[in-house]
Amino acid sequence: MLYTRFKDLNLSRLGYGIMRMPETKPRGPINETEATALIEYAYEHGVNYFDTAFFYHACTSEQFIGKALAKFPRDTWYLADKFPGNFMSIVDGGLKLEFGGFRMDDTVFGSPAEIFDLQLERCGVDYFDFYLLHNLSEGTYDLYTDDGIGIVDYLLEQKKAGRIRHLGLSSHARPETIDKFLGRYDCFEYVQIQLNYLDWSLQDAGRKYEIITKHGLPVIVMEPLRGGKLAAPGEKGVAILKSERPDDTPAKWAFRFLQSLPNVSVVLSGMNTMEHLKENLNTFSRTEPATESEKVILQQVVDTMGRFLPCTACRYCCDTCPQKLDIPYLINILNETEIGVSWLVEDMLGSLSDEEKPQACINCGACSPLCPQNIDIPGTMARFSTFLENKKDPFSG
Repeated sequence: MLYTRFKDLNLSRLGYGIMRMPETKPRGPINETEATALIEYAYEHGVNYFDTAFFYHACTSEQFIGKALAKFPRDTWYLADKFPGNFMSIVDGGLKLEFGGFRMDDTVFGSPAEIFDLQLERCGVDYFDFYLLHNLSEGTYDLYTDDGIGIVDYLLEQKKAGRIRHLGLSSHARPETIDKFLGRYDCFEYVQIQLNYLDWSLQDAGRKYEIITKHGLPVIVMEPLRGGKLAAPGEKGVAILKSERPDDTPAKWAFRFLQSLPNVSVVLSGMNTMEHLKENLNTFSRTEPATESEKVILQQVVDTMGRFLPCTACRYCCDTCPQKLDIPYLINILNETEIGVSWLVEDMLGSLSDEEKPQACINCGACSPLCPQNIDIPGTMARFSTFLENKKDPFSG
């Protein structure tokens, strides 16, 4: 396992994202037997950085990972958790958390302390090694900078008290917003962003990386495979990669791209099968960064992908949908229309009932504010519906 020096810690370059654990059924409870086996195997093979959040797996991720890691000495693994301001509203001077169908029984927390204490209890720990503001964005900027609520001040107090070792933030924001926030505060030690060879240009991740580096902070990477998209970049893309390095998987190419960025400390991967875990452990067993000529090849792969909506299948949008649409799956089908694998599109659509297709969207807009990628979901469903009816370009208009 490769390691990165962070302050006085040696962090595994491959981190485990506890967002996509195997489940007992689709969108169901975590399959704790399978998931625990994955965590134990990862730990035993050198992974020591584990990333969770308040709402992952319908608010069960924190309890799961705390239980799974408890059997190992506390000073041999590092737990990252996040303050859930991205799903928070101010009600009567307090803080109300709301994520789709999860309502916390309409509880209004009187202060950030109540939320933070609950997270420690859920994880079964006395402190977090890493703690982040969850998704600094244009929509959460005012909340996180509100002096009356005092989220940042409170977290700094917890750091001083030893209940947070290192304070950071995650973000899907525009580069300018990240720069503005980091210019306002000098207390953050790292930034977690969505970074991969597709989003380097598509979501301006390259400029975000440069801004964070300019502020002297290391980068932790989320969505290195774009929710699995870069593990299967289409027939043309795979053919290009195989012609250059026949023994390497597309996933390895994506990770090697990130190894070429010197300011990347940890790459999070939500490995939900033993096959993927072992493959990634092998990739991060040695340094083999992508060369400049290989980055040109990766751009050729991007060029074969056509136009894409930047969905990462985080599923934040799903529980708010009154029609119970599987929005990420529908967007995945739409994106597949750009790859040109027509049989796959037909097969995926053929598996859906009329109530599950984009035509069932009622344009209520409940999903859009929750999308970290700022996708116009109702508009996308409308264009997809039109495409299915008369083959009009779903990416236009």
